[in-house]
Amino acid sequence: MNVSSSLSTIAQATLLLTSYFSKTSSEDAKPLTNAEWGRFALWLKEKSTTPAELLVTDPKALLHGWYDARISVDRIVQLLNRGHSLAIAMEKWQRAGLWVVTRSDPDYPWRLKQRLKTDSPPVLFGCGNRALLNTGGLAVIGSRNANDADLIFTNELGAKAALEGITIVSGGARGVDETAMLGAMKQGGGVIGVMADSLLKAVTSSKWRKGLMDDHAVLVSPFHPEAGFSAGNAMARNKYIYCLADTALVVHSGKKGGTLNGAEENLKKAWVPLWVKHTTDKDAANADLVAKGGRWLDANAQTLTIADLMRNNGGHANQVKEDQVDLFSMPAQTELFAESKFALEKETTEAKRKVTSIEEKIVNITPLETVAEINEPLSISVDFYQLFITELQRLASTPIAVDDLISLTGLHKLQLNNWLKRALSDGVVKKLNHPVRYQVQEKS
Repeated sequence: MNVSSSLSTIAQATLLLTSYFSKTSSEDAKPLTNAEWGRFALWLKEKSTTPAELLVTDPKALLHGWYDARISVDRIVQLLNRGHSLAIAMEKWQRAGLWVVTRSDPDYPWRLKQRLKTDSPPVLFGCGNRALLNTGGLAVIGSRNANDADLIFTNELGAKAALEGITIVSGGARGVDETAMLGAMKQGGGVIGVMADSLLKAVTSSKWRKGLMDDHAVLVSPFHPEAGFSAGNAMARNKYIYCLADTALVVHSGKKGGTLNGAEENLKKAWVPLWVKHTTDKDAANADLVAKGGRWLDANAQTLTIADLMRNNGGHANQVKEDQVDLFSMPAQTELFAESKFALEKETTEAKRKVTSIEEKIVNITPLETVAEINEPLSISVDFYQLFITELQRLASTPIAVDDLISLTGLHKLQLNNWLKRALSDGVVKKLNHPVRYQVQEKS
């Protein structure tokens, strides 16, 4: 397969398994969705296998024992056999200045991994300064139909962020998104644009060209670079805008649509603090978002200091970067499969501090968040199931639902269910029905 040497074999395999290579999406075998990739990657991890090892003439032997109602072995083999299509697509995209970053690459946005866990996209297509993806910043969100007053405010907001050295994160759509990004770019500020469609077309647009060439902007998309507009993709990309930022501001929201849905999802998931601008539009849903947990932005364009929004996080804990290397991250020179040394080292450190928090102990050893590049074999063994049981004693002291356990632990649903079944078999917990919940068994 004649693919650019800039792509590791793991990245090539990830692309083959999860990406379309034509905008018509007419491939016989549909690429794996995020959820499907999560299940398959977990199974590979349990077999101590990497995606790169599947790039052989006949991968069926390596797939022995795999079964999933939606992901057949034949489907996987068909996807892996698209090497020629991948090579042609990569050549076209690279000529246009596009690059690809996968979850196994060190410059993949750590905020996406930390906040979305297994729901973070396995592949991002992009153009521009990819280092901006890990700078965080202010997400500016708003509808296409914002009034003139809101757009004037948005333009000044982008300029202020640039002068304060704060990156603007938005969606690149007409209206508030585009206005905030262009306002920042005109002042030489950093801009992250998360595109829902037509990335290839956007990177050749004159309005983004200077920012891209000057390394002040990066445009990315988890979707095919030539994909046309899709309401589903537009909705899906909203979470990436929030999760790439450190705080968010809704300038104008309609009573329905992507701005409202994305803001409500952020409030529910508590990814970042949500500020809401006052607007004179009586048909706006800004007040509704405040009623649901957003905070009014009381400052006007003249008195606003962007840094204050970043510091005043409304009760959200400060985000601390943790090593979020992917399950299949490889040492750049050897590309040998690395087990989770980072997770073991972290657990050792936490044990010394006698910290019992489930997030500190378990979140970084979830199947798709495992992590570190190492050059020597491991000599320490940690029973992660026992760590889980230790924390389950606390979390399930009263009946608790599976979804709540997933939220608290950050574990993949398949991994959590496997451990719960084992805990049931071991008599550690009991299962309650109507609704289904789990509770620790009282010791006799």
